[in-house]
Amino acid sequence: MKAKRVADDTWVVVLDKGDEPVAAIEEFAREHGIGAAGLTGIGAFERVVLGYFDRDRKEYEEIGLDEQVEVLSLVGDVALADGEPKLHAHAVVGLRSGDTRGGHLLRASVWPTLELVVTEPPAELRKRHDPETGLALIDPCL
Repeated sequence: MKAKRVADDTWVVVLDKGDEPVAAIEEFAREHGIGAAGLTGIGAFERVVLGYFDRDRKEYEEIGLDEQVEVLSLVGDVALADGEPKLHAHAVVGLRSGDTRGGHLLRASVWPTLELVVTEPPAELRKRHDPETGLALIDPCL
């Protein structure tokens, strides 16, 4: 992973072949003291597991793609949960056929690159557990 601050509140982060993006982005945020950020990205994965949230079971149903895909859109945020930065991102990926799949980014393996623009807002964001959904959701009042 390579990262460069390009403005007071903006970073360019480039993930390398084989990087796991969820772990890498959370580690980047931890290393740079980032408690809140928005991010966008494009690139490709050699495999990816997306998720569809099943609200009745309160868990993600996995959508696994064990093939090369283009990351057409990656959009998400970083916020603190229990004092640690946590990524919440959604991805739309393109298959060789031109078909697309999308969902919550659970895990992936980058190949050959994932290029991100990370923007920090002026204040930290914090998550709190929502008992109704079972998810950690941003609470702007914290």
